[in-house]
Amino acid sequence: MSKMTLGVNIDHVAVLREARRVNDPDILQALYIACENGADQITIHLREDRRHIQDSDVKNIMAHSKVPVNLECAIDKEIITIVSEVAPHRATLVPEKREEVTTEGGLDVFRYEEELRFVIEQLHDSFVPVSLFVDPTIEAMDKAKELGAEMVELHTGLFANLWAMLHSNLPYSNHSVKELELPRYELQERLESAKEALQSAATHAKSIGLEVAAGHGLNYQNVHEMMKIEEITELNIGQSIIARSVFTGLAEAVQEMKKLTTRDA
Repeated sequence: MSKMTLGVNIDHVAVLREARRVNDPDILQALYIACENGADQITIHLREDRRHIQDSDVKNIMAHSKVPVNLECAIDKEIITIVSEVAPHRATLVPEKREEVTTEGGLDVFRYEEELRFVIEQLHDSFVPVSLFVDPTIEAMDKAKELGAEMVELHTGLFANLWAMLHSNLPYSNHSVKELELPRYELQERLESAKEALQSAATHAKSIGLEVAAGHGLNYQNVHEMMKIEEITELNIGQSIIARSVFTGLAEAVQEMKKLTTRDA
């Protein structure tokens, strides 16, 4: 049985800090607590608009983290220059739109093929391994390998939305996913298809020599489905852990997720 790495994304701690523009909560305190309570990796996203993580956060986290740092970023020249300089343990290239609340959908590795080829080469020149955050398709796996990435992170957003529309009160809230307001039998069929797509993509990615991670919308209720996919060896989870920590404290929230993502040897 393969080991599962838990990457704890602490962006939302910085979101809360930036809401009042004071140094509270302290992002480094979140880093320490996460590391001490089971995080195998710290994940942060340095966005072009700096809406949460700041340049100084990246440098401080790199200097103080006792576990590897996975730095998510867009294929923006300024951002890539910063990433190359700080040299995180891994850079995960993601799509990014200023108007979005969070990253929606995987990176279009076909539309941005030439830009990606250049950026991956630049990051490799700085000895930074690269992961591509992509939708779970066979074609995207092949293109990621061709471009020179060492890893892919499968976008689990569709799976997570379908799961929530079926198994939570999301349809009855202001945040219902309008395009998924469908009969339950159709949601179930789509959920099964989404899981099959993740499994197929993960299997193919591993077969061509890529490491496989997954993330987006994963939480305490649905993460067990990812644990069934043997080829996935890393999960990056943020919002649900930070949300749980409001009620339990961050230490307990990380510990609980770590238990759910630990595979028996």
